Order: sequence, then structure tokens, then C-alpha cells
Amino acid sequence: MDLSEVQNQMQKALDIIRQDLGTIRTGRATPALIENVVLSVYGKTQKLKVAELATISTSDPRTLIIAPFDISIIEEIQRGILEANIGLTPAIDGEVIRITIPPLSSESRQEYLKLAKQKLESGRIMIRQIRHEVMSDLKRKFEAKEVSEDDRRRMEKDLQDLTDKYISEIEDLGRRKEEELLQV
Repeated sequence: MDLSEVQNQMQKALDIIRQDLGTIRTGRATPALIENVVLSVYGKTQKLKVAELATISTSDPRTLIIAPFDISIIEEIQRGILEANIGLTPAIDGEVIRITIPPLSSESRQEYLKLAKQKLESGRIMIRQIRHEVMSDLKRKFEAKEVSEDDRRRMEKDLQDLTDKYISEIEDLGRRKEEELLQV
């Protein structure tokens, strides 16, 4: 068992969860809300993400600004964001698109909180699945006499410590997201 490889797998799972949580609206403007929205541009001949077509920035806590690299497709970007049905209304303002993030109602905050908890649980499941696969591999190696019982116990303890570390990081992400969502 190579602990650094297991750590890389768990880190990738954590990165997925972090990115997934970033897509949940909190009433605050953040580029993660739209950067991965796929749009059909250039006469619907190409499908590209918003982040590949423009720079996304925030001017204040409630406003996103999208500055297209190619100004000729500004209307296609606006239409694509509207069609993505993510609850945001882009408005063209000269050579940029402005999106004002509406404040969240208490019902929508609760819905987003539920969604965040589901995403966090799927992250915990990913981490536990990695641990399960490595534990099964260790058991197989032990039964094939490739590792001693002492080595197996040590490796299992190291693996559990690593699992606990990543699960607690997921819990921290969840606490921060919950604070963001409940902040008015």
C-alpha cells in the first residue's frame, strides 16, 4: 500500500467536493456560480465553458462581471447563461455582462443547505470507498502472505488516520458553507 497514492486519491475527492460546493448559491457573487456553465457559441458550432470564453470577476458582494475575450459573442454568452436556467439574469452593459445576485429567501437558503449536506455526504462516501478498496487490497495481500500482521495493522491504522483527516476537512467545508448560507 502506497499511502501517498491513497492520499492523492482522497485529495482529488476533496477537490471535487470543494468545487461542487462552490456551485451552490449563497447570495454572494462568486465566479464558481457560472464558470462551468457550458454554452453553445459561434453559431452553436462549439460548446465551451464560460471560463473559457471570458474573465469572470466580482465588483461587489452581489455583482458578477463577465468580460468576454471576443466581444462579438457577448449576446451568445448572455443567451447561454439565461438558457442554462441557473436562476441568474445577465444584462449586457457595454463590453461586459453584469449579473446581480438576488438575495436568498429563507426557503431557498434551507433548500441550498439540504443540497450542500447531500454533496457533503457524497464526499464522505467517496473517501470511505477509497478506504474500503485499500482495506480489501490489504486483506488480500495479508491472506496471500505478502504482508505480515503487524504491517497490516500499522497500514490499517495509517489509512484510518488519513481517512479521519479527510472526513474532518469535509466537515470543515460543510461548516463554512453553512455559515455562508445562513448569513443574511
